[in-house]
Amino acid sequence: MTFSIRLTEEERNLAESYARLHSFSLSEAFKRTLFEKIEDEYDIAVAESAYKEYVDSGRKSTSVQDFWSELDEEI
Repeated sequence: MTFSIRLTEEERNLAESYARLHSFSLSEAFKRTLFEKIEDEYDIAVAESAYKEYVDSGRKSTSVQDFWSELDEEI
């Protein structure tokens, strides 16, 4: 699939600098950046869903100090 976007000269210069910095073609830079953004947003949505599920479950967390103390008591 091919598409085009309109950029100001400043935006184009920034995009080209970014691509050069990472040794990508301009096309590859846009493609990688787009999919990284999609992946980041997906990860955030999954994390928020998992956190909501945890909160809704009513479970409580244990501090690391309490966890280690519990382990010491069992030994």
